[in-house]
Amino acid sequence: MTGSGPLAITGATGFVGQAVLDAAARQGLAVRALARREQPPRAGVEWLRGDLADGAALRRLVAGARAVLHVAGVKTAHPTGLHAGNAAGTEAVVEAARAGGVERLVFVSSLAARMPGLSAYGRSKRHAEEIVQTSGLDWTIVRPPAIYGPRDCDLLALFRAARWGVVPLPPPGRASVIHVDDLARLLLALVAPAASPTTAERIVDPDDGRPGGWSHRELACAIGAALGRRRVWAPHLPAPLLRTAARFDSLLRREAARLTPDRAGYMIHPDWVCAPERAPPPDLWRPGIATPQGLADTARWYRAAGWL
Repeated sequence: MTGSGPLAITGATGFVGQAVLDAAARQGLAVRALARREQPPRAGVEWLRGDLADGAALRRLVAGARAVLHVAGVKTAHPTGLHAGNAAGTEAVVEAARAGGVERLVFVSSLAARMPGLSAYGRSKRHAEEIVQTSGLDWTIVRPPAIYGPRDCDLLALFRAARWGVVPLPPPGRASVIHVDDLARLLLALVAPAASPTTAERIVDPDDGRPGGWSHRELACAIGAALGRRRVWAPHLPAPLLRTAARFDSLLRREAARLTPDRAGYMIHPDWVCAPERAPPPDLWRPGIATPQGLADTARWYRAAGWL
């Protein structure tokens, strides 16, 4: 890793990016962040206007940077949009880093990239990973599982359902989870110079440290407990019903749909547990937030923000 300049971050205005900025502020790290729209001033952060399709903005982002943390991505879009936001966007970041002489790149992918045949999102993330792996940079790829915490919209629907004691679930399966603050700590640890010898050219799967992850029902009950409910009814929905619901949601809400056919395909797969052999080096990072406590803290945040 070269230089002692700021850390360059894409996706800083999103769910994970905001947590990274919070963690960077606590550590006193200087950050240069890319944003599509004007952002309010924030101590320690230099905002740059632009996006991943703006080559000039990317060059300004990485100029003199000590490392690049590429968080930006697209989750719900037409396959063409997923490719543009995830694969083509990553290629643009890689090209800017190489041209700017920045050697260290940490890329936030997704566990969905492990099974690219299940979703267009997973395929776009796998393609992005391949771009990073052949970049010639000093890279590390992070594949988070389901991320939860304050500001999260993806698991909010489960909290809202659990409030009423009913949490509809996909077919039986297991999944790993991670609190966004734990993920943010890991990402900042990975861009530090000491991380490169043990994580260079490596894919890491971080999680909350629970062996074997959580069954869907266990996670539903844990969310219920976080809301003060001793019991929740958590029926498993058949795969055909989920696919039908996804088609209707896409037809009715179009770009605003949360349950897309792409996401339904991901949910129906029974195994989204992180691979233990791909855990980050324990001397570099360990999860610090137990999921029951993290879910309770998240529920309190939702209530305070008026989201529940």
